[in-house]
Amino acid sequence: MEKHTEVKVHGYEEYCRELEKHKGKPVFTLFCGDKNEQGVSWCPDCVKAEPVIRKELANLPEGSTFIYCLVGERAYWKDPNNEFKKNLKLTGVPTLCKVGTPQKLTEDECLKPDLVQMLLSED
Repeated sequence: MEKHTEVKVHGYEEYCRELEKHKGKPVFTLFCGDKNEQGVSWCPDCVKAEPVIRKELANLPEGSTFIYCLVGERAYWKDPNNEFKKNLKLTGVPTLCKVGTPQKLTEDECLKPDLVQMLLSED
């Protein structure tokens, strides 16, 4: 049985609404580029990082929530004024973070199982 909950959201507003529901609980988020009909993201690093991160989800603390957030199409992501960059200070996808803390892994750091495991496990 999973001890954490996983939620999939699309876009900034959906993400913010989901965060509201989990206030006060540990929340981890993986931000990735949108996927096409074949289920492949336009972001090659996201494609490589997802299986690495999914393997480590077993390390999530009990009662935590894992939000898988698709940030949108490539053109939207490339806009320096998109809400993810402006409001959440994201610099790249994939980004894995522990919400409410400065802890985050960006781009190729997400491909390193030991870093991912460290971020996801209890501190």
